[in-house]
Amino acid sequence: MRHLYCEPDEGRRVDSGSGHWSYPLLGPEHGCVNQCMSGVSYYTGTMFTPEAVHEFQEGFLVLSGAGEARVDGQTFPLKPMVSFLAPAGARHTMRSASPEEPLVLFWFHAKA
Repeated sequence: MRHLYCEPDEGRRVDSGSGHWSYPLLGPEHGCVNQCMSGVSYYTGTMFTPEAVHEFQEGFLVLSGAGEARVDGQTFPLKPMVSFLAPAGARHTMRSASPEEPLVLFWFHAKA
């Protein structure tokens, strides 16, 4: 039987560098299909992280903190409860407004 729930696990922390790390949550081991995954990411760096580009679409919801996102060259402010999408193939990056208060986002992605 697949696990139908999960909790953040320090052992599963994925450090991407530049003050950015994530905790994967739901994925294939939980029954997700079509590249569906979710997780929580933390940003403490005040410089934009290296741009990411994926073959899947990725949605975000700001849980806490403040900062900025840039998606395909468009920069916009982030604060709690702001949601946005990085379409498949779109370059995207984020940064925190303060190293003392991380920008925390829930993310999910799925096949475009």
